[in-house]
Amino acid sequence: MRVLSRPWWTVGAPLALVMLLGVSALAQGPTYGLGRTPTPEELRAWDISVGPTGEELPPGSGIAAEGARIYRIRCAGCHGRNLEGGRAPRRAPRLVKTEPGRDVDPWDAGRILPYRSPYATTVWDYINRGMPLYQEGTLTADQVYALTAFLLFRNDVIAEDMVLDAESLPQIEMPNRDGWAPLPDWKPGSPRLPGYPF
Repeated sequence: MRVLSRPWWTVGAPLALVMLLGVSALAQGPTYGLGRTPTPEELRAWDISVGPTGEELPPGSGIAAEGARIYRIRCAGCHGRNLEGGRAPRRAPRLVKTEPGRDVDPWDAGRILPYRSPYATTVWDYINRGMPLYQEGTLTADQVYALTAFLLFRNDVIAEDMVLDAESLPQIEMPNRDGWAPLPDWKPGSPRLPGYPF
């Protein structure tokens, strides 16, 4: 009987490593043979988010009076006739501050996007991408501008007759513009901020 002059792991470990790396390399193949790469046009159709500067806003315009009509038809069923929020079991948040006409601390007003948001473009973007629930993407740009105008008017942010469009919307000074802190630079491996998350 022949005895190995080296321990078994000196041969087995490198062999296992080579096999593991080989399998990993095979798994990194260029494709799985499923689907296809989307075209630039297909990607553009999904790339609809709008940032604070509003440079991504589409052409269109709207006023609060038109937004009120659209709201009654498309939004009141969930958010209530007077923007007061829905009733259980389909509870949607209120969309107007509790004391219209009075300056209220945005953080005391509750989760009211049209009042608490730091940028008016955020309100437009949320309506455009997420409303009406289960029918997202069915509103035209003009309807979204009108609904945004209606919500901002009802929260005393703009005048009733102000026309919202791609030029005027980013210029609106929201009540809570300075109520948000900028995110600090973060890199993988950085420690969490003191007290985060609580």
